[in-house]
Amino acid sequence: MNNIKQFFRYIGSNVKYIDFPLVITYLLLCLIGLVMVYSASMVPATKGSLTGGVSVPGTYFYTRQLVYVIMSLILVFFMAFFMNVKILETTRFQKIMILGIIVLLVATLAIGSNINGSRSWIKLGFMNLQASELLKIALILYLPYMIEKKRPKIFKQPKLLTSPIILMAFCIALVFLQGDIGQTLLIVIIFFSILFYAGIGVEKSIKFGLVILLAIAIIGTLLLLVGLVPDYLTARFSTLTNPFNKESGTGYHISNSLIAIGNGGLFGKGLGNSIMKLGYLPEPHTDFIFSIICEELGLLGGLFVICLLFYIVYRAFELANKTNSFFYKLVCVGIASYIGSQTFVNLGGISGTIPLTGVPLPFISFGGSSMISLSIAMGLLLITAKQIKKDEAKKKQGSKRFNVVK
Repeated sequence: MNNIKQFFRYIGSNVKYIDFPLVITYLLLCLIGLVMVYSASMVPATKGSLTGGVSVPGTYFYTRQLVYVIMSLILVFFMAFFMNVKILETTRFQKIMILGIIVLLVATLAIGSNINGSRSWIKLGFMNLQASELLKIALILYLPYMIEKKRPKIFKQPKLLTSPIILMAFCIALVFLQGDIGQTLLIVIIFFSILFYAGIGVEKSIKFGLVILLAIAIIGTLLLLVGLVPDYLTARFSTLTNPFNKESGTGYHISNSLIAIGNGGLFGKGLGNSIMKLGYLPEPHTDFIFSIICEELGLLGGLFVICLLFYIVYRAFELANKTNSFFYKLVCVGIASYIGSQTFVNLGGISGTIPLTGVPLPFISFGGSSMISLSIAMGLLLITAKQIKKDEAKKKQGSKRFNVVK
């Protein structure tokens, strides 16, 4: 009985430091995701179009997503109330984390399953583990740790980061070898976002940026001429200008996605009334779930989801600007770039703004690895926010004591 009382007292003492707007936003996104996964998958699941022709119950994907959400909520609750952010700054934790992620990435290349052209999944039975999702979290923690560790010399001598950069480049290369272009792009964005916010190598990046882009363009053109670029990649670029010209071919997915978005109008056709999910869109519960949201809930529903995701990104940058700890700053920026870039790449892909990459919409799309990785990111943001609030409270107490003594 005493243990139970102590437990609730501990929870009560930490509640005041929890960032509840972030928690509410996270819960809303998870609930919307659950509803939309069920709506988008219930009919295709019974027809077997999402499971290789095998008919499954309409609640098949919803039930699995519910399990992922419950696991994620437990994880976020544990991190927010019981995890000390100081653990993340220990050398032992960092070494175990990096070693573990390298083992997972190598194992994925060795025994991973090929799904949709990418060898990036390890089948665990109850779910498919995508190591590249966990690499995002490892990068968000490892790079800020190394930058904080080598401050302030690192700003005058960026070469001090050579070893960590080589290590991260190796991990990114392993993801690229899996054939997952979308995840590779996201990880690179997170990597450079952290470096740029830290102010490391910005001048050189700007100076040599055009040269690098030109080199990439030349190499890409040569690979295209030689025929080494996969057909599906060239097809995705060729359909950007006008997907409706190739509606029955390479532009099929984008055309139907745009039709779904347009069908919804301002208020949508109503929950469950999407037409495009009935065999017209290949992955209505994952890659194209935002198209279904727009068709069923309209422009207002789509904007509501975007605003929720934008708030998390905004709040992460706000927290980064509040704290004096460089480690906390860069962790918050890493999380903001993770969620922000993934949202942009997903929405840009399904709207024909950028090539389609098969990246899920954060907290909304079906998927265990993505949901757990994003929830860990939210947990990190919450414990960072908690520590920042505690530091602010200590400063206020210290200033009060000083004024009393004075």
